[in-house]
Amino acid sequence: MLASADRPSTAVCLHLRDHGGLPARPAAPAGRPDRLPGLALSPAAAQGPRKGRLLGGLMEADVNEEGVQEALSFAVSEFNKRSNDAYQSRAMRVVRARKQVVSGMNYFLDVKLGRTTCTKSQTNLDSCPFHDQPHLKREKLCSFQVYVVPWMNTINLVKFSCQD
Repeated sequence: MLASADRPSTAVCLHLRDHGGLPARPAAPAGRPDRLPGLALSPAAAQGPRKGRLLGGLMEADVNEEGVQEALSFAVSEFNKRSNDAYQSRAMRVVRARKQVVSGMNYFLDVKLGRTTCTKSQTNLDSCPFHDQPHLKREKLCSFQVYVVPWMNTINLVKFSCQD
């Protein structure tokens, strides 16, 4: 017997009960499935699925979280390596950070990048000021997807796109 997609545990229980695997259980009072005798449900389980949290789905991430900061640093570094600009860019502001648990972690970052006064030969971006001269000042809004597998010590920039 196959369990239905919307009530798999009920179908499995009925299957086991039909074959003597489970004792018969008294019916729940009308309209109160959380009051089955002998069955304890947590308040969260009694309320049904939690909204906004889907297993394997995207969830908001704290910008200050270590994993987000690592993904951001890597994304900006890769952006600068691939850019043809003579100047380095760095994050001005993280607009949105989300994460997704997969076989590792996907980070989805929307970041406002600014062009700095540092050239590609300079390595420490933290101390690089942003250009303030109008003809050199450039800002971009970029979306990055970074895939991290900590136990394999790997990090990859899956894709990114930017717009001025």
